[in-house]
Amino acid sequence: MANFKEEMLQKKLWVVAGVTAKKDRFGYKIWKKLKEHNYETYGVNPNYDEIEGEKIYHSVKELPKKVDVLDMVVPPKIALQTLEEAKEADIEYIWFQPGTYNEEVIEKAKDLGFKILYDDCVYAVLKQKE
Repeated sequence: MANFKEEMLQKKLWVVAGVTAKKDRFGYKIWKKLKEHNYETYGVNPNYDEIEGEKIYHSVKELPKKVDVLDMVVPPKIALQTLEEAKEADIEYIWFQPGTYNEEVIEKAKDLGFKILYDDCVYAVLKQKE
């Protein structure tokens, strides 16, 4: 999995599933941190149309272009559904934030052929690079 981590960090097109306008939440912090590090980053959350003037998509299927990495910041139940959408959208990499996965989610991600990472936090990794 460590190899995938470096591969993912090299990719510049990301989507954060579970983005939120709540600034104290990781769904917001990760989205902002990716942008600060010059990643082209989209947000997905069916509860928002926009955050800070940026369009937020209700599902991965609505994204305007193919992204390389999907960062999961949603509960495992929603992560399971999002994996199906990610497969349809031809996304290659999934980064599961702590608390977003369980055994069923990881098995499904592997079965669908994703390159996955689930023992690290992209926010912490990018913060260390500052």
